[in-house]
Amino acid sequence: MPVPILKQRDYLIASIQAALNDEDLKKLREALVAQVGEFRSRGVIVDITALDVVDSFAVRTLRDLAHMTRLRGAETVIVGIQPEVAFAMVQLGLTLEGVAAALDLEEGLTYLDRKTRERSGTK
Repeated sequence: MPVPILKQRDYLIASIQAALNDEDLKKLREALVAQVGEFRSRGVIVDITALDVVDSFAVRTLRDLAHMTRLRGAETVIVGIQPEVAFAMVQLGLTLEGVAAALDLEEGLTYLDRKTRERSGTK
């Protein structure tokens, strides 16, 4: 199931609407990393609000995505982690170490705006 990737200003937004298999997650990661360069994006938001389960492969893939996009010059923020998903992740020891998380899309955009300003040296 392909995930739509929208361009909003200097950011890419991927909204996952249904559980993805491992191959779909890899394709999403590759598409986002490629599009960061293609569109010279400064940030990536991955919205997982619709997911009520996140397995270890998904967590690892999201973490890898964030690290890869950072190497390409963009920050990544994961938004919409449901309370029960957060609880399960902690119980299972699954971490998004080094990856920013925000409550929702609005907070994710605010976070990226702030990071972009910090990077450019403006306030």
